[in-house]
Amino acid sequence: MTARVRNRARFCFAVVALLLVLFSVRLIQIQGVDANAYAARALAETSVPSVLHAERGEILDRDGDALATTIDARAIIADPLLTREHATAIAEVLADVVDLDYFDTVDRLRREDTRFVYLARKVPTFTADKAVQRLRAAELPGISTERDPLRSYPGGTLAATVVGLVAEDSGDGTSGLEEAFDDVLAGVDGKAVYETSPDGVRIPLARQTTKEPVPGRDVRTTIDRDLQWYADRRLAKAVRSSDSGWGVAVTVDLKSMEVLQLSQLPTFDAGDRSTVTPGALNNRAVQNVYEPGSVQKVVTMAALADAGLVTPRTKVKVPSDVSLDGFTIGDWWDHGTIRLTAAGVVAQSSNVGTIALSQQMSSEDLHDYLVAFGFGRQTGLGLPSESRGILHDADAWSEAAHATVSFGQGISVTAMQEVAAIATIANGGVWQAPRLVADVEGGGEPADDLEVPESRRVVSAEAASMVTRMMEAVTSDEGVAPQTRVDGYRVAGKTGTAWRVDPETGRYQSGRNTVSFVGFAPADAPRFLTYVVLDDPAGSASGGGTAGPVFHDIMQQALQRYGVAPTGSKAPRTPQEW
Repeated sequence: MTARVRNRARFCFAVVALLLVLFSVRLIQIQGVDANAYAARALAETSVPSVLHAERGEILDRDGDALATTIDARAIIADPLLTREHATAIAEVLADVVDLDYFDTVDRLRREDTRFVYLARKVPTFTADKAVQRLRAAELPGISTERDPLRSYPGGTLAATVVGLVAEDSGDGTSGLEEAFDDVLAGVDGKAVYETSPDGVRIPLARQTTKEPVPGRDVRTTIDRDLQWYADRRLAKAVRSSDSGWGVAVTVDLKSMEVLQLSQLPTFDAGDRSTVTPGALNNRAVQNVYEPGSVQKVVTMAALADAGLVTPRTKVKVPSDVSLDGFTIGDWWDHGTIRLTAAGVVAQSSNVGTIALSQQMSSEDLHDYLVAFGFGRQTGLGLPSESRGILHDADAWSEAAHATVSFGQGISVTAMQEVAAIATIANGGVWQAPRLVADVEGGGEPADDLEVPESRRVVSAEAASMVTRMMEAVTSDEGVAPQTRVDGYRVAGKTGTAWRVDPETGRYQSGRNTVSFVGFAPADAPRFLTYVVLDDPAGSASGGGTAGPVFHDIMQQALQRYGVAPTGSKAPRTPQEW
């Protein structure tokens, strides 16, 4: 063997030896030093995370029947590592069965930054299962489903604005009680991580980690489902027949200030998203402000009576009109100088008579009473975006402003503020916060989510009793609204017709009004209060003639439903003239 051949042989041997050493070192590194890292990488490539969605709590009526509940549905998810090569074929199936956008689905199926992508949420279980079956039959890997509960509203339009909605994609509450109590209702999602085979099939006995979801808690409202159903339809009929822009009707149980029904139009059907508009979602009982008109006269009278300035028999000369700060203010009917009692001023709804009596009280004192009655502040009902209304400081009142505020113009309120204020008179002079939620159920612990309702004395019981007598005169044969009486019961009520303000110009709109009626019964043992508001009705609408019949029907239904017996007493005859 030549030296050259021997040298080449030695060189080859050395190279082979070096390679063997390198392979040995690398094998030791793989089996020892980097074993855990490689195992973790392998596990990561075959592990798929899955969200375990918490079941949302129910929203219930006062008897525990569901107003909002949850039904089983599925989320369709993809593992892009397994779907990239088959993206177009998979997208065709999902576009056909689930009606997903083809091009958006293809993009999601080809993502390179994740192994978990939602393709669809809240899909009915039957539809999701059908899609998966077709994909498996076509041997298209990487698609699976997970439980993704779907919100359902069994009543459709029933109390829809009160109950609210959840977002279709995230399931978060976006309006009504769904929004206000979202943290309570939502619960806490869990998480599961499981291993799959290379073709995306879950390995039954492989390692799995699970964090169980915590279900949401139920919110039980004070709503009476049957009374709500009746009031919804009665109000809708009135709004449509009067061609009003919107309407609200509220009934409270005066014993507890629980809201038994809160109806409005326009509204929406939670099961038909095409009916969900900004105008329908607006909860008008707490968000819309308007000038209440003559309903406010009883609040003024309560303040005057509490201050010792008025009784039902107080005499006042009422001229045809009065001029203040260059403005002339008259009554809704033409008359010369007439002689009315304070009860007659309320019964005939005289602006001029109210002004004459209210001038005995300073602007500061009247303003303080209005604040005590709850104006200029939220009622705390619990619905989102509640307005405080508009009550200007007393030092900004002119003589004319003092006059107009006394009969319900120049002050803007919400329907719920007015309900709480008039209920103060019915409840013997004590203001109580209205309640819409009775309690929060579930969770294994006492509910600490609800504040104790506020209450405070505003006027004396004697003053409240005097104003109740004035309000009974409204529904008497000599009053402006005898048609609002409920057979067999004493009814205290008050009409309201207010000039409507143009939101763009801030000026009153000629011939356009907000009409209303509020009342409680039995007047001598108050149990229920109902308030009806119709905004911008067509023609010659009035509080007594247009809103009054709605009040009558809802109040009659409430009295009968709860078996409230007539007291058997007769309304006192209070003189209206002198």
